[in-house]
Amino acid sequence: MIPYGKQFIDSEDIKAVQSVLESDYLTTGPKVHEFEEAFASYCGIDHAVSFSSGTAALHACMAVIGVGPGDEVIVPTMTFAATANCVVYMGATPVFADVYATDLLVDVEWVKGCITSKTKAIVGVDYAGQLCDWEELAQLAREHGIWLIADACHSLGAHNKGRQAGSLADLTAFSFHPVKMITTGEGGMVTCKDPGLVEALKRFRSHGIDVNYQNRELWRYDMVGLGYNYRLSDIQCALGSSQLKKLPKFLKARKYIAQMYFEAFQGVEGIDPLIAWDFDAHSFHLFVVRVAPDNRERIFRQLQERGIGVCVHYKPVHMHSFYKQNFNTTMGMCPIAEWAYDEIISLPIHPGLSDMDVRRIIAVVKGVL
Repeated sequence: MIPYGKQFIDSEDIKAVQSVLESDYLTTGPKVHEFEEAFASYCGIDHAVSFSSGTAALHACMAVIGVGPGDEVIVPTMTFAATANCVVYMGATPVFADVYATDLLVDVEWVKGCITSKTKAIVGVDYAGQLCDWEELAQLAREHGIWLIADACHSLGAHNKGRQAGSLADLTAFSFHPVKMITTGEGGMVTCKDPGLVEALKRFRSHGIDVNYQNRELWRYDMVGLGYNYRLSDIQCALGSSQLKKLPKFLKARKYIAQMYFEAFQGVEGIDPLIAWDFDAHSFHLFVVRVAPDNRERIFRQLQERGIGVCVHYKPVHMHSFYKQNFNTTMGMCPIAEWAYDEIISLPIHPGLSDMDVRRIIAVVKGVL
C-alpha cells in the first residue's frame, strides 16, 4: 500500500534524536529554544512557541486572544475538525463559512456575511498547502477590529509576495504530524509578532505558570491563569530542527510529484485536480482531485484495493454529528463544501515516493477511471 502521506526520516534525524537521549535534558531544555528560533527565522517572524500538537497550538491561539462564552469565531467548514473544536474548547461558537469551488479555500465574501457584533476572530485555513487570500482577510479583520488567525497546518513553506506562511496573520498555528511538511512525531507551533502574546502562549502551554524552571527563584512560582501541559520535548524538537533543514528538499519533491500529476491528468475525462493558482508558492501538503460523485465511492474503493492509499480531506465540519447536535448545523449551510465532499479524493504525495511509485499511481488511477 502506498500511503497518501508519510514521514521521511533519515540517519541525520536519528542522530539528532539520539544526541538528546544521551544528553542531560529530555524536555524543557535547550533543543526547544533552538527549534523555536530556527522556525521563527524560516517564517520571517519574530517569535515561535512550540506545542505538543497542531490542535494544542490552535487551542492556545484561541486562549491568548481571549475567546470565551458569547463569542463567535468564523471558521471555514472545509477543514479538519480541530480548527473548529478549539473554538468550542473555549466555550465559544464556531460560525462556518463556505469555500470557493475552484480551490476549497475560504470564501472571503461569505466571511463578510458572517461577521456580527459577537465575532471575535476569523480563522483562515491554507487548504492542501495553498494560501488563503490573506490580504483580503487582513483588511476585513482590521475594518472590524477582530483577530485574524491562520491555520497553516498544511502550508509550511508556502509563500506570497516574499512573505512565508507564518507571517501573514496575528497568530499562525502549524502541525508537525507525520503526514505534514516536517514532523516531530506529534507537535505544533504558533508564530506571532507580539511579545505579550508570546509570554501568554508560553504560560498557556505550561499549566498557566508565570515562570519556567530555568528562571525560577528558588522554589517560588505562581500559576496566574488556567493552562495545560502542552509542551514539546527536547527529543521532538531535535527531530524538528533536523527536519526543518530538509524542508527545501521536501518542498521540491512535493512539487515534482504534483507536476507529474498535473501533466498526467491534463485532459483526462473523469478527473479534475484542484487549481493551483501559484504553483511555485504552493506547498502541496495534499494533492486533491475531483471525480464524478456517482463514481467516487467505486473509484476510492478500487484504488485502495490496488494498493493506492487514497483519502478524503475533509468531511465538512458542520456535517459532523457533534456540531449538528450541539450547534444545530444543517445540510445546505455551506453548499459548495458539501458538494465538494461528494467528489474529492486525495492522492498520495510525500517525499518518500519514487518516480516508479508516482507512475504506478497514475497508471492505476487512469485504469480505474
